[in-house]
Amino acid sequence: MNHLLTIDTAMVDWARAQFALTAIYHWLFVPLTLGLAVMMGIMETLYYRTGKEFWKQTAKYWQRLFGINFAMGVATGIILEFEFGTNWSNYSYLVGDVFGAPLAIEGIVAFFMESTFVAVMFFGWNKVSKGFHLASTWLTGLGATISAWWILVANSWMQYPVGQEFNPETMRNEMTSFLQVALSPVAVDKFIHTVLSAWVLGAVFVVGVSSWYLLKKRNIEFATKSLRVGTIFGLVSSVLIMASGHHSAYTVAQTQPMKLAAMEGLYKGGTDQPLTLISAVNPFRQPDYERQDEPPMKIAVPYALSFLATNDIHGLVPGVRDILDGYTKADGTVELSLEQKIERGRCAITALQEYRKAKKGGAPEVILNELRTEIKENMPYFGYGYVRERSQVVPYIPVCFYAFRVMVGGGCLFILLFALSLFFIYKGKITEMRWFHWIALLCIPVAYIVSESGWLVAEFGRQPWTIQDMLPTWVGVSHLGSSAVMTTFFLFLILFTTLLAVEISIMCKQIKKGPEL
Repeated sequence: MNHLLTIDTAMVDWARAQFALTAIYHWLFVPLTLGLAVMMGIMETLYYRTGKEFWKQTAKYWQRLFGINFAMGVATGIILEFEFGTNWSNYSYLVGDVFGAPLAIEGIVAFFMESTFVAVMFFGWNKVSKGFHLASTWLTGLGATISAWWILVANSWMQYPVGQEFNPETMRNEMTSFLQVALSPVAVDKFIHTVLSAWVLGAVFVVGVSSWYLLKKRNIEFATKSLRVGTIFGLVSSVLIMASGHHSAYTVAQTQPMKLAAMEGLYKGGTDQPLTLISAVNPFRQPDYERQDEPPMKIAVPYALSFLATNDIHGLVPGVRDILDGYTKADGTVELSLEQKIERGRCAITALQEYRKAKKGGAPEVILNELRTEIKENMPYFGYGYVRERSQVVPYIPVCFYAFRVMVGGGCLFILLFALSLFFIYKGKITEMRWFHWIALLCIPVAYIVSESGWLVAEFGRQPWTIQDMLPTWVGVSHLGSSAVMTTFFLFLILFTTLLAVEISIMCKQIKKGPEL
């Protein structure tokens, strides 16, 4: 692991592009699965409690749409996990003992649970009792949510690698605490925020589809009652996501300050920091953060960023330059400069190389212990040993900055959408508001854009790290030719686009067909 290793930049770029492509397409299917899982559970619960055939057919309708989307999500998700072995073998070798555990649990427990009960849910009508069928419907949704939990635990560990220790004997990171990995603050926050966002998207989808029926003046009872359930569920989820968003921002500030600085376009930080609403960040060029103190034409809310990041309106929030140059934290501890981290990282790499030579040469135990100590002391900065210049550790600020505002702005739009819907329902005018129905319908694609923007913030914000501070992207890739990855990139692009087109076509046909009432 020489810090002067030769980098095939084309291979790194194509491996990242292929993984991003797969993840983006996969996430088109996942949030609707999680959102509709709750919606169809609510519908069937109403059938169980009232005994009305109307609610049974309503539940079956939303279950059909769930099933179509669920199948597509499985297809893309399997490919996503295989890419860790094909394109990111160095990453998989180094941390497979830790990263593989949540993925294995997801596959063995959660996915098995989903696949078992989804069969009862679809084919068990009139074959099992109403109570058992209802339980199967909820357990299908629970299985999908548990599946999301373990996937997000794995992703969160890449953002905040806890519960592990590097073993110089095996040259691998090994798990020391499963609970720290599974219940890290980043994992908990990411799970709550992600699942709530999926619930919001599912509610927007139900409200939008129901509005289409009202525009067409058909299935009026089905549409109005589905819209009512979707509105209440969506409004509750939207309010909850605001609270989870604040806590997520606080956790990011504590664990990934560079990500927060990129999201905010904060070049020079300090206390009493305002939260930027909008500013003229060039979307096509990395800003000159080394010279600028803040983006031009900035409109901001005073003290709001300090409160978001520290729960104190006067709290200290470091900017990009502060993190690169080193700064003193609010608790008095000193954050090393990038140059100091690079030096510590290269010390770790050198000590590791010397340890392997000494071990192979039969050096005395006292020498080996000294090298082990040096490795352990510098291992937290190991990844910095491969960094050559300051720009490599700064995420692409325009993507983080604008994606964050699309995410937050979209969340506010959906709160307004659900509030208006609830108001019109309360007034008994929901069937008359054609302009509102058009807005609700158009909000469906907006919800997907907002959902994808959240993941852009999460993943672009931690660049250049595959594992925060531990492994840069250019060290984690496999030793493959870039042409092979480029070829499969375009094959996957064609395959995923075809799958998406097929899903949209089938979903539209089912929506036009309507419920069997």
